[in-house]
Amino acid sequence: MTINQNELLMQPGKGASYWFDRDLYTFKAVSEDTSEAYALFEVVVAPQGGGTPPHRHSRENESFYILEGELEFQLEEQTLVATEGTFLHSPKGQLHRFTNISSIPAKILIWVTPAGFEKFIAEVGKSTNSQVTPAPTLSPEDQSQNLLSSMWM
Repeated sequence: MTINQNELLMQPGKGASYWFDRDLYTFKAVSEDTSEAYALFEVVVAPQGGGTPPHRHSRENESFYILEGELEFQLEEQTLVATEGTFLHSPKGQLHRFTNISSIPAKILIWVTPAGFEKFIAEVGKSTNSQVTPAPTLSPEDQSQNLLSSMWM
């Protein structure tokens, strides 16, 4: 919900939501809201294997703030466990991934600069109006799309 050109208000539980494999991405700020400066997502990462494969962004910097749970992060050759309150930054070009290795969901904020990556999530993910439905599975066609391959590696 845009208030005016310089301010944005997003109430709790609001924002366009997409299942991206087993993880739920809720957009809190997107390109149109920030003059393409950044996008902000709240992500619920599925337990026992939710997260991303190793990938690089050629255009975006990506920052992560852990709200709940714990995630294993890879930043180039370094692997670490990030817990509640941890902040990580991955500059464009850096190989990175995150994986939920625990038995409970994790919740994180992802800040992407500049904005635009949300368009990829919206195109490849599955839109949902509810944040409590089970995640639909991505089809083999979805997973093998050239777009998916080029964005994640």
